[in-house]
Amino acid sequence: MARQHYDKPTRALLKDMLLTWGLKPGQVFTTSRAVEWFAKNYPLLKPGSIRAHLVQAATNDRSRLHHSATNETDDLLFKVDSGQYRLYEPGKDPAPIHEMVVGDVARQEADAAVDEEQEDEEAAPGSSEFLLEKDLQRYLAENLECIEPGLRLYEDEGIRGIEFEAGGGRRIDILALDQSNAFVVLELKVSRGYDRVVGQLLRYMNWVRRELAEPRQRVRGIIVCRLISEDLKLACASIRDVELCEYKLSVTVYKVPQLELPN
Repeated sequence: MARQHYDKPTRALLKDMLLTWGLKPGQVFTTSRAVEWFAKNYPLLKPGSIRAHLVQAATNDRSRLHHSATNETDDLLFKVDSGQYRLYEPGKDPAPIHEMVVGDVARQEADAAVDEEQEDEEAAPGSSEFLLEKDLQRYLAENLECIEPGLRLYEDEGIRGIEFEAGGGRRIDILALDQSNAFVVLELKVSRGYDRVVGQLLRYMNWVRRELAEPRQRVRGIIVCRLISEDLKLACASIRDVELCEYKLSVTVYKVPQLELPN
């Protein structure tokens, strides 16, 4: 887990920012304004961390549920649009999202799809392929060492590297750290991996370099697909910090002994 740079945790500093601004109900501010305020007052905090804490504080952003430390004290903001927030107004706004219910995962991706450029091979929200991708994401996030020894999920003051906000409504499937403390960006595809996914991964890797990584901290990328296409292998052949992985699913069926009923 990342160390705390200041006497107060970032979520408390976020509250200080809102008090300093003296926002009125309905007054909208942008992510950029928040990042600039932190850069001026708390320069050791990375812009990517600030963005993640805004997500955690947004009562209507379902991605806040990926951060296990989220609770009622984080119910501060209402997300108006991509990169735009206002103060949360109890009684007027919908109740804060504190738990995931059936169907919410699909709706979350549908909302995000409005802001994010979708790749041609993206699974449609709510489809069986999409749900399988979410299952794969959850499994790998909890079992990263099956990809490589020492790989662990990125965490920063309760912010976890699952569906990690990467600006413009885009989200990194899994953000991790390896044994040498290098960032590892994982992009997951349940079907074939095409060469178009390389651009998506490189965009995320460079975002992490700019917004999260320390100077000279390495950033790597891993694409995980059911089947790696020849085009994808060729596209990645000369990219040193990108690796390719295929996964296999297996199901074992056991017979259950027949229940013996009395005569």
